[in-house]
Amino acid sequence: MVKQKPETAATQIIELIVPGMGSNHCAGIVSKTLHRLEGVESLDVNIARHQVKVTVKVDGPDQEQLREAVEGAGYDVASVKAEGDDSEQSDEEIEASYLSQARQRLWIAAIPTTLIMLLMLPHMFWQPLPGYLLVIAVLAFPVVFLFGGAATHKASWRSLKNGTFNMDVLISMGSLPPYLLGLLGFIFPMTSFIEMAATIMTFHLLGRYLEALAKGRASQAIKKLMNMGAKTARVERDGKEVEVPVKELQPGDILVVRPGDKVPTDGEVIEGESHLDESLATGESLPVYKAVGDSVIGATLNKEGRLRIKATRVGKDTFLSQVVKLIDQAQGARVPIQEFADRMTGRFVPLVIIIALLSLVGWWLFADALRPILFWGEGFLPWVNAETTAPLLGLLAAIAVLVIACPCALGLATPTALMVGSGIGAERGILIRSGEAIQTFKDIKVIVLDKTGTITRGEPRLTELKAAEGVDEDQLLHLAASVEKASEHPIARAIVNAAEEKEMSLASVQSFQSTEARGVSGEVEGCKILIGNYRLLEEAGVQGLASMQETMQQLEARGRTVILLAADGQLQGLLAVADTLKKESFAAIEGMHRMGLRVVMLTGDNRRAAQAVADEVGIDEVYAEVLPEDKVRIVRELQEKYGQVVAMVGDGINDAPALTQANVGIAIGAGADVAIEAADVTLVKGELTGVVEAMQLSKATFGKIVQNLVWASAYNLAAIPIAALGLLHPMIGVIAMTASSLSVIGNSMLLKRSFKPVTERSQR
Repeated sequence: MVKQKPETAATQIIELIVPGMGSNHCAGIVSKTLHRLEGVESLDVNIARHQVKVTVKVDGPDQEQLREAVEGAGYDVASVKAEGDDSEQSDEEIEASYLSQARQRLWIAAIPTTLIMLLMLPHMFWQPLPGYLLVIAVLAFPVVFLFGGAATHKASWRSLKNGTFNMDVLISMGSLPPYLLGLLGFIFPMTSFIEMAATIMTFHLLGRYLEALAKGRASQAIKKLMNMGAKTARVERDGKEVEVPVKELQPGDILVVRPGDKVPTDGEVIEGESHLDESLATGESLPVYKAVGDSVIGATLNKEGRLRIKATRVGKDTFLSQVVKLIDQAQGARVPIQEFADRMTGRFVPLVIIIALLSLVGWWLFADALRPILFWGEGFLPWVNAETTAPLLGLLAAIAVLVIACPCALGLATPTALMVGSGIGAERGILIRSGEAIQTFKDIKVIVLDKTGTITRGEPRLTELKAAEGVDEDQLLHLAASVEKASEHPIARAIVNAAEEKEMSLASVQSFQSTEARGVSGEVEGCKILIGNYRLLEEAGVQGLASMQETMQQLEARGRTVILLAADGQLQGLLAVADTLKKESFAAIEGMHRMGLRVVMLTGDNRRAAQAVADEVGIDEVYAEVLPEDKVRIVRELQEKYGQVVAMVGDGINDAPALTQANVGIAIGAGADVAIEAADVTLVKGELTGVVEAMQLSKATFGKIVQNLVWASAYNLAAIPIAALGLLHPMIGVIAMTASSLSVIGNSMLLKRSFKPVTERSQR
């Protein structure tokens, strides 16, 4: 996929839907044609959706000129519109219309062709039928020239007139000459080729229909996601609830979401509480509790309570729309190996025409020298007749080369695998937006992890509580939380949260004071409470500090932040707070090691805390106390050390530069938007185990691409010489050509059934 330049005030983006653009070869012809137009700045071609986005200067070609250029290259244009303009049919409606049209053309061609086949059998094997040639000529005419073949021949003519060679040229050259030569039977006694012309065109139309059907099924991920959203929303207007279409919502609208309703758009709860089913975003089946101040995602399902929600993001800015955009990018992405296929298909059609002409002339001039090949093939190939005349042998060989060589399978190899792979990823909360990442993943040797928010939760939690002798631990927590509830410090929040989890009733605090970077104090239930670090309590003359010193040192060595609590000058105990590990971090890093990866951690945290986390989860190498620019430098150094095969995982704004520098950037979906934009892969669930799964999916998808390319290339390399030597009947060739394309699509579809992540398999 050609990367699109940012839209500026001097440019606009125009979208074209080109239904017949179903392979890299076709996309290449369309791209070259559009690039010839003055004022075209860049192109974004998405084969999976038959879509071309053209960035043009405001004084450049308009919509009609773009349409004429593409049609001049031999391709029909179903829709042209400015990006974001919803006035015309949706892409899905256009695709459905194209599929319906392909089905209709197939039936119109299949019925006469079936009748021709039924007449041909008795005519050939029992006794000639009177008027047979006239009947089949009449039956085949609409198949080859009208309803069935007209679009194909029209596209071929436009293509040739434009100096390009698309797939339709091969089909026209394989069907028109046999029909026209067959008409000579009215003048000279000779074999009829009209049956062959009708059969070739019908199988071509069958292949087009089946490809459209299979590709449509492979790209269901986008359709399913788009259908998940709510269609209408209840909005408060002038004190009343009114129902409006979701597309009319504006940021700031107050929405009412009743039990059982879908949340219409992204927003913030301003009243009420409930549990929401967020499985479409996180993959988690358990509903998530939401209350005032919590963010909600559009298209999630409200399970029980009535909520009032303030809309924060609407339309193309919503989470669901961004996911659809990322999948769309993934399905239109280009993999470096695809350049090989593009070079092959770009030169393929002219080469095939040359080989077909050489076959025709070769059999005319050297039939006697080549005939022993036919005698050999006659023994096991029922359609080979070594006694056929040289002109007929040449014609059959040339037509067979034309129809067998259609490189559709080669063009479908990459996009179909990407469609299926990206669909699987979307279902599992893995959005792969870069085609290059799919190929690069297999070579990754080092994976760099940000600590806070990636390996750890990103927020401190109370991890240990140790009371002094004769003091109850619950009383210690009660006193600490009662004072800390007056503070906004993250450590204070962690202590209060721990008390709330135990459903403690906190006391009011009097005379609250905060000493910057050292601690807080206040009066609770008649006691003077002092909470802070060792130095603060030591300076205050607190008794009993020595009894906790060893425990403090042990906890601090493990990366904990330790605070002490005294009541009326007497030590009551200590509380330890830390940014705790995500539960899946252990399994994720273990999985990375099983894949042979070296795991490196980068963090701006102090070395002691960083090393404690690294030791706990098994990190191989630690870089602590680093700034964002240091992260970029370290990633670059690792690339030089290990040979440009480094992946980076992060979630914050400060990770974005390093994500861009890495060969593969992976963003935790719960992180900052800028990190997600900088990454090649986004993990919607926000779980580190998704990294291992994403790598496995990328390798499996790339494996399918390679399998498809090998099969398609081997098929053409083997089939063309067989056809040129006269061992392949044209009708068998067109069946084999169709089967080849369908086998590539089928092999890609098998990925959905065969892909089982190691983490999933190990649980069984």
